[in-house]
Order: sequence, then C-alpha cells, then structure tokens
Amino acid sequence: MTYRHNWGEDRVYFHDDQGRLRSLSAGWTSLGPDDPFVVVSAERALFRTADLVELIVLLEGLQEDRSSA
Repeated sequence: MTYRHNWGEDRVYFHDDQGRLRSLSAGWTSLGPDDPFVVVSAERALFRTADLVELIVLLEGLQEDRSSA
C-alpha cells in the first residue's frame, strides 16, 4: 500500500486480488484526514451540515417540480 498526492488529491494505492494496481481517494479510507465536523461534534451528530444543505436543495427542487406539474 502506498499513500501519495496525485491528481490534486491524496490517494491510497494498492494491489487488488488479481494483482492490478488500484487507487482510492484517501478521504474514503481511515488514512485520510479527519472531517472537522466529526471531530468538533465528537460523533454526536447524525448528519453533516453539508449533507443537510444538499438535502434541502434536493427537496426544494422536488417541490418545484411538483408545483409546476
């Protein structure tokens, strides 16, 4: 396993079961930096603020679609 900064982000490289080189964003692994929100909330919150804002935008879009139909 290798940890490198490539393509503008930190990535983890590894070989899969077939021996092919694969990579993942380090943020998708335990090797990536801690999410500041998770650290501050001490894991007490069920949702991140950014996810809730995205949900609001999605719901507003659905409501607009319904009212224009």
